[in-house]
Amino acid sequence: MRTFTLAVAFAALATSAWADDPVDGLWKTAPGDTGGYLHVSIGPCGSAICGTIDTAFNKDGDEQLEYENLGKQIIWDMVPEGGGSYDNGKIWAPDRDKTYNSKMALDGQNKLTVKGCVAGGLICRGQTWTRVE
Repeated sequence: MRTFTLAVAFAALATSAWADDPVDGLWKTAPGDTGGYLHVSIGPCGSAICGTIDTAFNKDGDEQLEYENLGKQIIWDMVPEGGGSYDNGKIWAPDRDKTYNSKMALDGQNKLTVKGCVAGGLICRGQTWTRVE
């Protein structure tokens, strides 16, 4: 009986470790400086969360097949903190070619607040992204 109990406990822990994180999926960024926006695919990368540019759109919503940053990582080293919060990551802003210390927070299931700061948190930028899938 003890072996069975241990097996069930291990299976439950293993299942939760392999479960999708609530932030996993495809997200639409807010428009950048040019009015264009991106679709970013967010998912696990090791023990952290990362995001990669999946699709780019111009200000008119037309897909930009020749966008030079397709497939580039835009979020990395984001650590789940629980309760839909993520911290200690980095985010790259392609419209300004700057990398920021970053954190994210889910607002329900379909909104993600993404914030990046430089200079010890004195200069920050933020956006609210919406879930595509």
